[in-house]
Parts: sequence; C-alpha cells; structure tokens
Amino acid sequence: MLKNWNKPQRPEENELEERLIEARGRLFAQQSRIKEHKLPVLILMEGWGAAGKGSVLAKVIKNIDPRFFKVATMDKPTEEEKRKPFLYRYFVRIPEAGKFMFLDGGWMDEITKDRLHEKSNEIQYKERIGSIRRFERQLTDNGYLVLKFFFHISEKEQKKRLDGLREDKNTRWRVSENDSWQNRHYHKCLEAYGQYLDDTNLPAAPWYLVDAKNKKWAELQMLEIMVNGIDTALQNHALATPLLQNTFPLEPIARLSEISLDQTMPEEEYKELLDKYQKRLGELHNELYRKKVPVIMAYEGWDAAGKGGNIKRITGALDPRGYEVHPIASPQPNEKARHYLWRFWNRLPKTGHIAIFDRTWYGRVMVERLEGFCSENDWQRAYNEINEFEHELNEWGAVILKFWVQIDKDTQLMRFQERENTPEKRWKITEEDWRNREKWDQYETAVNEMLQKTNTAYAPWHVLESNDKKYARIKALKIVIEEIEKVL
Repeated sequence: MLKNWNKPQRPEENELEERLIEARGRLFAQQSRIKEHKLPVLILMEGWGAAGKGSVLAKVIKNIDPRFFKVATMDKPTEEEKRKPFLYRYFVRIPEAGKFMFLDGGWMDEITKDRLHEKSNEIQYKERIGSIRRFERQLTDNGYLVLKFFFHISEKEQKKRLDGLREDKNTRWRVSENDSWQNRHYHKCLEAYGQYLDDTNLPAAPWYLVDAKNKKWAELQMLEIMVNGIDTALQNHALATPLLQNTFPLEPIARLSEISLDQTMPEEEYKELLDKYQKRLGELHNELYRKKVPVIMAYEGWDAAGKGGNIKRITGALDPRGYEVHPIASPQPNEKARHYLWRFWNRLPKTGHIAIFDRTWYGRVMVERLEGFCSENDWQRAYNEINEFEHELNEWGAVILKFWVQIDKDTQLMRFQERENTPEKRWKITEEDWRNREKWDQYETAVNEMLQKTNTAYAPWHVLESNDKKYARIKALKIVIEEIEKVL
C-alpha cells in the first residue's frame, strides 16, 4: 500500500478551509445519531514518529462532546498486560455503544516493532496477523465501526521534524529512542509497515493513508473519512452479517440423550479420592504459578445440576491467592453496551493463575438465543466467534477446561422440590428456574448444537454425569489434574 500509494491532491487554501468547516459541522451533528443508533466507533491512529497524530487528534475531538469519547495512548505493554493474552489490552478498551474510542498507536505498532527488532519470527508474525484479522472482523460483524488511519510522511520530512523537536529543550522529550531508530532505518520500516498494511487491509476495516505533511490537510482527510464512514455505518446498521464457515478442528461428541447417568460412587471411595485428588491439585497449582501457566475453567449445565458444589471441591484444593471464581449473571448496562465477549476478556486470569467461570460466554447460544436477547444472526455467528476466542486463549498457552454438568429431568425436579422445602436452600430456587425447566427440550436442542459446534481439539467439552454429585466432583477433579499434567 505504501509504495504504490497515490498521494491525494491537497486543495487550495480557501477550499481546504471551507471543507474543514463542513466536515467539522457534520461530525458535530452526527453525535446525536451515533448515540441514538448505539453505534460504537473505534478509531486507530498509527503512523511515523513526528507525523502529527497527536495534534490532529486534538483538533478532531474538539468537535465531539467529551462525555462521548475516550482517548488511550497505547505505549508498550505493562508488566500486568504482558501476563495476559496479546489481544487483551485492546479488547478491554473497545468503546461502549454510541461512543468513540481513539487509540493513539495500537496493535500495528506493537506487532511491527517486534518484527523490526527481531523479537518475533515469521511464524509468530503470521499468528498475530491472524489474531488481528479475526479481532477486527468480530468487531465489525457485531456492529462496530472500525476506522484505521496511517499518518505518512517522507524520510526527509520526518528527519526535519525530529531535528526541530530536539533543538528546543521544551520539546526534546517528545523524541523517543524509537522515533530516532525509525528514521535511521526508514526504508526497513517502510517495508515492514507496507507489508502489515497489506496483510490487514480488510473490506470491513480498511486502512486509510493520510498525507501528513501539512497538519490542516491531514485533519481534513481524517475528518472527511470519519464522517463518510459514520454515515455509511448508520445506513447499514440493521443489515445481517454473513455467517462464516468454522475453520477450527472439531471433535465428535455424544448428544445429551445418549449419555448414561447411572454412575454412582460410594461415600468411602468418594472421601478417599477427594482427599487424594485435592492434594495433587494443590501441588499442581504451585507448579502452575512457578511456570506461569494460566488455567480457565468454564462451567455450564442444567439448573440444580451441582455446578456450585463441583466448583467448591476444585477451589478447596487451591491457594486462594491464585484463583478467582466468576459467577456470571445477566450483563450490567456497561457490559451489555459492548461486544458480548468483552466482559469475559476483562475477567481473564494472569499467567500462573486460575479463573473459574460459573456460567460463561456460551450464554450467547443458549439463554440469549432462546429468550430472544439477541438476533438469530448474532447467535449463529457466535459459534465461530467463540471458537476464535478460545483459540486465542490456547495460543496464549492457557489450559482450557469446559464442563457441561448433566442431569436428567426427574433429578432436577427432585432437587428443585428439596430446595423449596428446605429453608436454608430456598434462596437457590427462583421463578426463572421453573420457567427454564418448561423449556427443557428447547434448551437440550441448543446445548446439543453448542456441544457439536464448539467441541474443538484445543478446547474440548467434558460432560460430568451428575445425577450422583459425588461421581461428578471426582470426575471433574481427575480431568483437571490430567489436563494440567499434560501441559506441565
């Protein structure tokens, strides 16, 4: 893109001023429509050091109500961020519906720096490119407007600006070591940046090259692209997104009706194995921390199937400083206003720690599907999006353990009645539980489809037969130990 770029012709000063006034007015007027249509706008600003991104951004945001935008300068990852997946620090910063997020630097800068300084090889570079392409596509598929700008100046112009900044003691600090290195290796950087732009120039999230030699002209280019992009997004916001074919390896898995539930475990055997497995899991937890391996456990299952008791036996073996249990309920307003996976990205563990989810991202293809909280296009897309999410976690090095806790309908009824008749357990049973029970067959159909379409080789499902809770608890502990031992 960079080498074959046809630089746009800068208009005469009078025309430039007129177009600036018009574009600023359009952006100002668009704010109410963006809020009304709940359009989230993510703007990524990349480019050469001293290309003027900051000064142009300062002018652009003057046309937006400060309550409806945020700006983040994406410097090198913090130590905390380095202990999370690569995409973590970008996904958690996506804007709420109806608001803007401006990123000064981002995933392009991070990936190309690693490549230029030989901190990543060709295979790692291609893996990151795949992650970015999936990330940007997921955002646009879920209604985000993603605008990516690259501010371009010549080697000569960059050197002139850097020298000017160095000459003034009050601006000398603005010239970073990377800016100087970039100018000394301009042609090497030009090659890397051009390759990256080509690799990530997506139909729904294309790159826009900005001629940044003149700041006023650069502002106009950015503004006009923004307002035209916003108009198009507002016109197309109701269109359904094409479904993508799953490209991840799937493993066969039995349907729920084919699973036998007559397994039992005597009390003495249960106590003996519980003690044995909890001790072993405690040992492994220490090793996980030392080797900085993250673990993610995802629990789904029927109401009253025994998820809570199962989780309790897992956590009973762990150092409380090294794990967190996340009970997932209906999304809060700030969560509902973002991509449905955002609240799970926010809860990922650090390396060496364990995150246990009591209900998960699979709500998208179960309760949200059946209760009409999302469109059919939304939940149909979600299978592939979830496989992509778990693929990112696997590439990061996480142990992913997904449990479906299975019981039959008669067992559920017996446990519901026991809860209602036991005062200290009555809080566990709600009207919603009874309503969900009436939709048992619909839920079973949805669960079977979920299991079939997300039982990947890297994140398989484990069904826990829980008519006998003791059996299910021991089976879960055994699976957790075996999977962690494989990785360690």
